Amino acid sequence: MMPSPLETQKWAGAVDNVGSKVLARVLSEMKYGGCVAACGLAGGSDLPATVMPFILRGVSLRGVDSVWCPTPRRIAAWERLVTDISDEALANINKTIPLEDVPRYAKEILAGNITGHIVIDVNA
Repeated sequence: MMPSPLETQKWAGAVDNVGSKVLARVLSEMKYGGCVAACGLAGGSDLPATVMPFILRGVSLRGVDSVWCPTPRRIAAWERLVTDISDEALANINKTIPLEDVPRYAKEILAGNITGHIVIDVNA
């Protein structure tokens, strides 16, 4: 289902790996002055959205270049991840699940009940 041009404000910032309808929804849910980093097109390269989040909420959309980004900049970004995100914070946003739990978690993800990052352990 396509989002309205402006949904309830939820996010101050977001990283989108999917594109298309998912990116359109994230943009419509951004808080005033928020920023979205788009770094993937798994769901499609189209953007079925309006300019309303940009002109009424001052939302910014930044593209993340993962192909031609210079090596020194990549190294600096990875080093920032080590220093800026605590082990405690990572523990709160990461969850590892066994492969057999994927169908259950997929339903929860589609229902919007999962936040954070799920890693699938295919060896468990």
